[in-house]
Amino acid sequence: MFNSMPGRYPALQQGSVMMAGSTLRKVKSRSWKKNRYFRLLEDGLTIWYKSRWAGRGHSTFSVTDLEAVREGHQSEVLLSIAEEFPAELCFTLVFHGRQGNLDLVAESPDEAQAWIQGVRKLIHKTQTMDEKERLDQWVLDWFHKADKNKDGKMNFKEVKKLLKMMNVEMNEDHALHLFTMADKSESGSLEIEQFVFFYKMLTQRDEVWKVFQDYSEDGEKLMLEELESFLSVEQHEGEQSTQHAQELIECYEPSETAKKQGAMSLDGFQMYLCSQEGSIFKPEHQDLYQDMSQPLSHYFISSSHNTYLLEDQLRGQSSLEAYIQALKRGCRCVEVDCWDGYDEDPVVYHGHTLTSKILFKDVISTLKEYAFRASEFPVILSIENHCSVEQQKVMAQYLRQILGDMLQTTLLDGQVPQQLPSPQELKGKILLKAKKIGGLEEYLDETCTDEVSDEEEMANCDAEMASTEDSPEKVDGCSNYFLSKSKAKSKMSRELSDLVVYCKSVHFGGFEHARSHAKCYEISSFSESKAKKLAKEAGTDFVQYNTRQLSRTYPSGLRTDSSNYNPQDMWSMGCQIVALNFQTAGLEMDLNDGLFRQNGCCGYVIKPDFMRDGNTHSIKICLFYLQCGNLRRGVISGQQLPKVNQKEGSIVDPLVRVEIHGVPQDQAKDETSHINNNGFNPVWNETLDFTIHTPELALVRFVVEDYDKASRNDFIGQYTLPFTCIQPGYRHIHLLSKDGTAIPPSSLFVNISISELT
Repeated sequence: MFNSMPGRYPALQQGSVMMAGSTLRKVKSRSWKKNRYFRLLEDGLTIWYKSRWAGRGHSTFSVTDLEAVREGHQSEVLLSIAEEFPAELCFTLVFHGRQGNLDLVAESPDEAQAWIQGVRKLIHKTQTMDEKERLDQWVLDWFHKADKNKDGKMNFKEVKKLLKMMNVEMNEDHALHLFTMADKSESGSLEIEQFVFFYKMLTQRDEVWKVFQDYSEDGEKLMLEELESFLSVEQHEGEQSTQHAQELIECYEPSETAKKQGAMSLDGFQMYLCSQEGSIFKPEHQDLYQDMSQPLSHYFISSSHNTYLLEDQLRGQSSLEAYIQALKRGCRCVEVDCWDGYDEDPVVYHGHTLTSKILFKDVISTLKEYAFRASEFPVILSIENHCSVEQQKVMAQYLRQILGDMLQTTLLDGQVPQQLPSPQELKGKILLKAKKIGGLEEYLDETCTDEVSDEEEMANCDAEMASTEDSPEKVDGCSNYFLSKSKAKSKMSRELSDLVVYCKSVHFGGFEHARSHAKCYEISSFSESKAKKLAKEAGTDFVQYNTRQLSRTYPSGLRTDSSNYNPQDMWSMGCQIVALNFQTAGLEMDLNDGLFRQNGCCGYVIKPDFMRDGNTHSIKICLFYLQCGNLRRGVISGQQLPKVNQKEGSIVDPLVRVEIHGVPQDQAKDETSHINNNGFNPVWNETLDFTIHTPELALVRFVVEDYDKASRNDFIGQYTLPFTCIQPGYRHIHLLSKDGTAIPPSSLFVNISISELT
């Protein structure tokens, strides 16, 4: 693993330091700093650590769980102890998903560098493995897990325990038969080479072999013409199958002899089917493929609600890390709730609650650092402003000084727009969404008053009034005194107002008013209940409204646990900025991740044609009937599903549920039967059928659960994607955890057929 490490310290030194182990301080806060002994295990991928006084207790994590290593004081925790520990001793291990980071302090700069560069090397290695290397590593991992006495061999007792660990319920006689076949030296134990043979027998895929046999004349290999036929007939590739067949052989066939013959073996065939090319997601839709030159209002935009929170809405921690995580996921609209702070320094937190506070200037610095790492397209900074005029001026100063040219403060062509600019035109720019004194038409009119209506805050609260008007509780950042029927006025800093260009927050005055008076740069916010009410009462008007203007929806203020509403309801009305609590995993964030998984994960997805056309007649037709398609999914098998219950001997009973999320007419779900005691290679061979009327708005979610007849099923894994991104044919679905992170090599094998109904 450490043959060519770049950086200041030699690769072998870095590897030896990590394997020998180091005492590092684990830091959770200014007052919680404790020594832990860390070392890299022999497999080269597992980091083990414990307290020297904790007896046998220890913890481990895999390098595959890590996303990056930050060097120095690059976390709030390490910044808080900067005076005590210099930057050259400090580093942060950043995990995938929502898992908290690990802040560490080494005893010397050399030791810190050994770990920083060493872990970076290992992360790079795991991220650049090809399919065969991943499989080899997977096999090696199981060998080390099964080799309990660490003698480099595995006896039959260890094999039986391994099968339980791998989610396999197998007859002992059959297990012994496989073991004996692999034990060619008849020593009663398996070394690594023999274990590889044992593993290959264990993972033999009969369902893949049967597909292979259907197209192989000799049953041993697929000749080029046979592979072309498979790609054309089963994978629906048509004319491109000839060239693609040759490319697949070159890429995935492990045998040089077969390559020279222009053929593919069963091993190569299985490797192709398990690769990204053989996945359910169209490869061409993973990259940026959509037209990015249309007005902003023509796109769905990945958006976060109360972005600063890591937990609940009442007592949760506010953190810069929450902004980093959201932006890294491709979020393009983040929210900042601003309040007066000490020493004229504005703070960000959920007002009138016990959530912690962070400095506004630190949020803006974080935004500058991370805004365009995942996507080059514009970020909308949604300001909920509760500051005095004096501190608003401070906010404006920070925005200008820190963001500089990143902040879009002028009209692109100096003209008042008739439609919003495009994501392409605003690449690398940050747009401020906030209240504004006057409009763009009065941009240079110095006679404008510095007062703005509080109607925007009132609008944010209107939808919750029915359930809260007799209660003093705060609702979504608004206290009940904001709910006054009078149109209160509040002072606004002209310095802050002048930074608002294309996203002026306004109170929603109704669709009729919007048709005759609204400007394209005006944006209104709707609570989930208000948006649902408008959708029910005036759905066509709502869709038409969203062809020209941006609208933002947000969770009910009653969702104090940071739960989410279903974003599909809002997307079906053409709402662009559907703000969700990114910190909360579950169905709603699965749908959000699924929609924005396409188009290069850039955070912008173009809306269907009928949602960009201002013609009312066409919208009416398309909302109810666009195109009928029949979707047939043969759920064939599963591979190496993770255990839910970690108790020894516990094995899952998996089932697969397929869910269609889209317009009301398309909402549907169906599931397979469950397979008893087999999470390693369950086979269902069941077919599920769905009819989809509006495919452009449909998302398909595959969920695997552990069946429990006495209580609620346990979640195992899921994968969600747009219907329009599905590849038909024999495909693998690479499952994700509840947190949205990959859990290789867990997958489903399916056969998908899509046909249009006439």
